[in-house]
Amino acid sequence: MRTFHRLPRILAITVPLAAIVATAACGASTTDEATAASTPVATAAAPAPVDSADGLVSQNRLGVGAAQTAAQAALAKCQADGLGFVTVSVVDRNGNVQAMLRGDNAAQHTVEAARQKAYTAAAFGANTSDLSERAKGDGATVADLPGTLFLAGGVSVKSASGSIAGIGVGGAPDGMRDQACAAAGLDAIAGAVG
Repeated sequence: MRTFHRLPRILAITVPLAAIVATAACGASTTDEATAASTPVATAAAPAPVDSADGLVSQNRLGVGAAQTAAQAALAKCQADGLGFVTVSVVDRNGNVQAMLRGDNAAQHTVEAARQKAYTAAAFGANTSDLSERAKGDGATVADLPGTLFLAGGVSVKSASGSIAGIGVGGAPDGMRDQACAAAGLDAIAGAVG
């Protein structure tokens, strides 16, 4: 009885590849060169060198100090209005939380509501009160996008490059009161983001 042994997969690929490389390294005969010149051969193009200007994307985002200042100013406005039971969230354009303050007695749902309002404002580059009409309609709407909340209370933070962050407030009995607090946070850093 004959027993057949299979080469390990790595050897089955490596050995023929090594033979090709060795042949190329040793050079080709003039006959091979003539044949190669007359026969089109598909070759894999080497990747172009990465130009740092084209290969990397820089992203503007708030620094930690500006994010904290915005969150503190928004919460201070709510507290001055008797709404200290809200949560304020400042997120970057991708929805990553940069600063969050949860007011005294703020319910758990306000944490996620504030983050989602902030993300929605940042992602769409508009205040959530202006976006609420987009969430209405028959069938699927933008309101079906995960992590978004199209209720008043989120403001977009913009720089010359566009929307870079969002400030969201959740927990007031009226979304426009949430949004007034978020706007106070934006006003506190307006000079820093230009």
